[in-house]
Amino acid sequence: MNKKSLSEEDIKMRYIIPAIEKAGWDIKTQVRAEYSFTDGRIIVRGNLVARGKRKRADYILSYKPNMPLVIIEAKDNKKSMGAGMQQGLE
Repeated sequence: MNKKSLSEEDIKMRYIIPAIEKAGWDIKTQVRAEYSFTDGRIIVRGNLVARGKRKRADYILSYKPNMPLVIIEAKDNKKSMGAGMQQGLE
Protein backbone atom coordinates (compact mmCIF):
# COMPACT_ATOMS: atom_id res chain seq x y z
CA MET A 1 0.00 0.00 0.00
CA ASN A 2 1.23 3.48 -0.87
CA LYS A 3 1.59 5.49 2.36
CA LYS A 4 0.64 8.70 0.53
CA SER A 5 -2.83 7.24 -0.08
CA LEU A 6 -3.54 6.73 3.66
CA SER A 7 -6.23 8.96 5.15
CA GLU A 8 -5.95 10.64 8.54
CA GLU A 9 -8.11 7.85 10.03
CA ASP A 10 -5.81 5.21 8.52
CA ILE A 11 -2.78 6.95 10.06
CA LYS A 12 -4.49 7.03 13.47
CA MET A 13 -5.46 3.35 13.42
CA ARG A 14 -2.23 1.96 11.93
CA TYR A 15 0.38 4.15 13.60
CA ILE A 16 -0.81 6.53 16.32
CA ILE A 17 -2.98 4.22 18.46
CA PRO A 18 -0.36 1.42 18.47
CA ALA A 19 2.39 3.93 19.34
CA ILE A 20 0.32 5.33 22.25
CA GLU A 21 -0.32 1.81 23.57
CA LYS A 22 3.33 0.77 23.09
CA ALA A 23 4.42 3.83 25.10
CA GLY A 24 2.37 2.51 28.03
CA TRP A 25 -0.69 4.76 27.95
CA ASP A 26 -4.00 3.18 28.98
CA ILE A 27 -6.37 3.83 26.06
CA LYS A 28 -9.50 3.52 28.24
CA THR A 29 -8.51 5.78 31.14
CA GLN A 30 -5.75 8.09 29.90
CA VAL A 31 -6.58 8.82 26.26
CA ARG A 32 -9.43 10.92 24.85
CA ALA A 33 -9.96 10.90 21.10
CA GLU A 34 -11.61 13.66 19.03
CA TYR A 35 -11.93 15.70 22.20
CA SER A 36 -13.18 19.30 22.38
CA PHE A 37 -11.43 21.10 25.20
CA THR A 38 -12.80 24.66 24.95
CA ASP A 39 -16.16 26.18 24.15
CA GLY A 40 -14.54 28.65 21.76
CA ARG A 41 -13.39 32.21 22.08
CA ILE A 42 -16.00 34.76 23.20
CA ILE A 43 -16.46 37.40 20.49
CA VAL A 44 -18.09 40.72 21.43
CA ARG A 45 -19.16 43.21 18.75
CA GLY A 46 -21.16 46.07 20.20
CA ASN A 47 -24.19 44.50 21.87
CA LEU A 48 -23.74 41.16 20.10
CA VAL A 49 -21.95 38.27 21.76
CA ALA A 50 -21.03 35.00 20.06
CA ARG A 51 -18.68 32.07 20.50
CA GLY A 52 -15.92 31.21 18.08
CA LYS A 53 -15.04 27.75 16.87
CA ARG A 54 -14.41 25.12 19.56
CA LYS A 55 -10.83 23.87 19.97
CA ARG A 56 -10.47 20.16 19.32
CA ALA A 57 -7.60 17.71 19.45
CA ASP A 58 -7.31 14.33 17.79
CA TYR A 59 -5.96 12.90 21.05
CA ILE A 60 -5.39 14.25 24.54
CA LEU A 61 -3.34 12.09 26.90
CA SER A 62 -3.86 12.68 30.61
CA TYR A 63 -1.46 11.67 33.39
CA LYS A 64 -4.37 11.63 35.88
CA PRO A 65 -8.05 12.55 35.47
CA ASN A 66 -8.34 16.27 34.60
CA MET A 67 -4.56 16.53 34.26
CA PRO A 68 -3.86 16.66 30.49
CA LEU A 69 -0.24 16.24 29.52
CA VAL A 70 -0.06 15.61 25.76
CA ILE A 71 -1.95 16.77 22.66
CA ILE A 72 -1.59 14.71 19.48
CA GLU A 73 -2.71 16.17 16.15
CA ALA A 74 -2.93 13.64 13.30
CA LYS A 75 -2.66 14.55 9.63
CA ASP A 76 -2.89 12.48 6.49
CA ASN A 77 0.32 11.54 4.71
CA LYS A 78 -0.10 14.20 2.00
CA LYS A 79 0.74 17.00 4.44
CA SER A 80 4.16 17.97 5.77
CA MET A 81 5.38 17.01 9.27
CA GLY A 82 4.75 20.52 10.57
CA ALA A 83 1.24 20.90 9.13
CA GLY A 84 -0.48 20.20 12.45
CA MET A 85 2.08 22.05 14.58
CA GLN A 86 0.21 25.37 14.72
CA GLN A 87 -3.08 23.63 15.42
CA GLY A 88 -1.46 21.75 18.30
CA LEU A 89 0.16 24.90 19.69
CA GLU A 90 -3.12 26.81 19.70
